[in-house]
Amino acid sequence: MKINYLKDRIFDFLNDNSEELGISDIETHEKENTFGISMADGSVFEIKCRRILEREDE
Repeated sequence: MKINYLKDRIFDFLNDNSEELGISDIETHEKENTFGISMADGSVFEIKCRRILEREDE
């Protein structure tokens, strides 16, 4: 799986469920492969995507 595909799916999940999860803002940082997640209560989290194992056929 390509990392950009995974990041797109993660963003879609967070965006589609933002109300239920209490997310007030999602910032994408493409070069760093991270998302900054701001919550309704003022908390801020970071999600980092990185490949730790690459298959030979990709």
